[in-house]
Amino acid sequence: MEHPHKHRPGITHAWRAVHIAMQGLRAAWQHEDAFRQEVIVAVILIPFAFFLPVDTLGKVMMVSSILLLLIVELLNSALEAAVDYTSLEHHPLAKRAKDIASAAVFFSIVNAVVVWGMVLLASDVLNK
Repeated sequence: MEHPHKHRPGITHAWRAVHIAMQGLRAAWQHEDAFRQEVIVAVILIPFAFFLPVDTLGKVMMVSSILLLLIVELLNSALEAAVDYTSLEHHPLAKRAKDIASAAVFFSIVNAVVVWGMVLLASDVLNK
């Protein structure tokens, strides 16, 4: 039996997937302060990474660490919205789910700081 929400295969599915992803980005931008702040940081740091005198692998690691932060923030926001939709009642499992997702965001921020710091130290950018 065909699932009623299953998408057709092929290019129409790919186009619909892009459209849905853009709706998700728009919703995150409109409703999530942390996502907006992190996008602003990304808009500054990603181009900055390309102008730093570091090797290509360093640039890739720096940009990837920022993109990972955005990805984790989007997942955190989605989880929080799903939990809030399920119930606005204070429940220990809802709190645990939200706290764990927030911890993932925290570690992605730590990861970005460590990656940027190590790449900059290894390239002697900070020592000049």
